[in-house]
Amino acid sequence: MAGPSGKKEKVDKAGPSGGKKKKDVKKETGLGLSVKKDENFGEWYSEVCKHEMIEYYDISGCYILRPWSMAIWEIMQTFFDAEIKKMKVKNCYFPLFVSPGVLEKEKDHIEGFAPEVAWVTKSGKSDLEVPIAIRPTSETVMYPYYSKWIRGHRDLPLKLNQWCNVVRWEFSNPTPFIRSREFLWQEGHTAFATKEEADKEVLEILELYRRIYEEYLAVPVVKGMKSENEKFAGGLYTTSVEAFIPNTGRGVQGATSHCLGQNFAKMFEINFENEKGETEMVWQNSWAYSTRTIGVMIMTHGDDKGLILPPKVASVQVVVIPVPYKDANTQGIFDACTATVAALSEAGIRAEEDLRDNYSPGWKYSNWEMKGVPLRIEIGPRDLENNQVRTVRRDNGVKEDIPRGSLVEHVKELLEKIQANMYEVAKQKREACVEEIKTWDEFIVALNKKKLILAPWCDEEEVERDVKARTKGETGAAKTLCSPFEQPELPEGTLCFASGKPAKKWTYWGRSY
Repeated sequence: MAGPSGKKEKVDKAGPSGGKKKKDVKKETGLGLSVKKDENFGEWYSEVCKHEMIEYYDISGCYILRPWSMAIWEIMQTFFDAEIKKMKVKNCYFPLFVSPGVLEKEKDHIEGFAPEVAWVTKSGKSDLEVPIAIRPTSETVMYPYYSKWIRGHRDLPLKLNQWCNVVRWEFSNPTPFIRSREFLWQEGHTAFATKEEADKEVLEILELYRRIYEEYLAVPVVKGMKSENEKFAGGLYTTSVEAFIPNTGRGVQGATSHCLGQNFAKMFEINFENEKGETEMVWQNSWAYSTRTIGVMIMTHGDDKGLILPPKVASVQVVVIPVPYKDANTQGIFDACTATVAALSEAGIRAEEDLRDNYSPGWKYSNWEMKGVPLRIEIGPRDLENNQVRTVRRDNGVKEDIPRGSLVEHVKELLEKIQANMYEVAKQKREACVEEIKTWDEFIVALNKKKLILAPWCDEEEVERDVKARTKGETGAAKTLCSPFEQPELPEGTLCFASGKPAKKWTYWGRSY
């Protein structure tokens, strides 16, 4: 727990705490953030993450995931793992190490990852005869064995997933959750007899990623297709869910679902005998989401008091805090808190009481607000007398007195309202950032205003590269984020904003993480 120090705490309206206890009650706290989200976003984000989500490690770009963030990852993992098992995907585990010969087999693929690959070159003090790579992703680790296991059409489809860590070494500006040298993820790798089956699965998985963001993390995302420049190296096409951070005006690639086509099948000789006895190559997909999801959630919902957790992913959904006055029945209040937690827990709500008597109620409020717990319940002498509790929402601060008799139903309803409201608020903020433009001048104005830009585009790789070159600056170049599947109408004769050629589609552009 962060040690109390620094600025004086305001005594809560509920009155001073402590009762008849002789011990010093800590009323000073350094819990408050030192910067505001709108004033210095980077510093704000770092401070929020440091409050029990992560700990900085002595190797740059690596972070310790503390239980508060790990619990969020586990909740998402439980959901996603159950869903892919319904799709007959099976879990497995492949080694962390890759031999250079295998890694370099697919040229486009390794070119895409080469700068980020970390190599093991020594064993003790001896140099290894052949250096060994640490996986940046596992296509080249897994596919030599797909070639071995797939012989005939009855061996298909082969659908495997692994929950693991990957290492991507070279980069600037490490950011907890968003950009780290080692991160946790799941990676699914599937092989099919036909392209139709592969195409269908790409979109089924993408829908699960949308659900993780929108239904669990309460973050609005756009489903769409990546450009040729931005697709997965060595793949046929890439679909993604894209989030947007209004404070920084940057897009975030939330998760990706790739159709690899037959490119890797060709390189790794993954062939099968079809029903007619002819040899064919398989069609493959790969798809992944990572702990980056947690960073997107923090950036989207956090405020000047700290984290705000959506109830669905909060390891503690409700915290119950006693508010004893002087000469109050402290034990009676503590007992009511314990009974409240027991009733909520019995109903499947993740609840905890905070009975520490060396911190004032106000200190506890700040602490649990900083940690982002969705709902706080306060119980003081008056509440005990009236057989009620007071609820305080983290998302909007609304307070309500609730009879203890209907507590469980009311709390369930409140948690659902908080989840829905967090999504709606985030969606409104995101939509306020979208700007539809038609010309290059409008594009530059919108880019400087940190907008999520929707523009008509000719869909040419050279034009995207040109946009990147022309917008390169201290804050990074603009690029395509995705072409949304839900396309607005494109009137005949519409021209590309960047090239003046006939436009083929609407595409989201912006700076990104």
